[in-house]
Amino acid sequence: MSEKKSKNLAFVIMKRELSVYFTSPIAYIVTGLFLIISGIFFFSTFYLYNRAELRYFFTYLPLFLSFFIPALTMRVFAEEKRVGSIETLMTLPVTEVQVVTGKYLASFISSLILIAPTLFYIIPAEVFGTPDYGPIVGGYLGAIFLCASFTAIGIFATSLTKNQIIAFFTGFIICIVLTLIDTFMVFMPAQIVTFFTYLSANSHFNSIARGIIDTRDLIYFISLTALFFTLTVKIEQNSKN
Repeated sequence: MSEKKSKNLAFVIMKRELSVYFTSPIAYIVTGLFLIISGIFFFSTFYLYNRAELRYFFTYLPLFLSFFIPALTMRVFAEEKRVGSIETLMTLPVTEVQVVTGKYLASFISSLILIAPTLFYIIPAEVFGTPDYGPIVGGYLGAIFLCASFTAIGIFATSLTKNQIIAFFTGFIICIVLTLIDTFMVFMPAQIVTFFTYLSANSHFNSIARGIIDTRDLIYFISLTALFFTLTVKIEQNSKN
């Protein structure tokens, strides 16, 4: 099979997943809840702190995405395994890498669509204040990397089970631990704190959100994404055997 055809199959799966996703109510429910909750936190800065800025929103964004991205991805493999359609898909001339790539890309795009409406938060921040666009650009850049990593984790979680609820909680637990792990270790010895701070997705996100583009942060998110993507491929290969 040619490399071009191989890529096309992954995109066919991606388009199929996006079509299924946006014709189901789960997309709109998850997106609606995310916008309501994130909107409350954003606009609370106007009244509680008298500040027209997005810093408070970005502070809590990793926590929001820890919950909502696993909710987006929980059905991707679990539902197909439950109804048995994954076996039909795997009998087609596609590889596990193509299947995982297609489903991952669809879920990643869905996660970006989830946060895209929050760009409108910039408008009231500009109208009622003088926002610093450096942290805003950094915050959204960090959000893209965070979405990429958490989507890979969510895809991994849903590949483990036929149960969507189990898939959601597995993905949520991994994401929330990676988000809060440096907070839990604050009273530990310095060497341990340094180690777990590097493992913290929140720490790397905050670094990028401050407008600091450090290769260590980029390597962290790329490695985390690659790790869980590879694990998902391995699981699908083992389930086929």
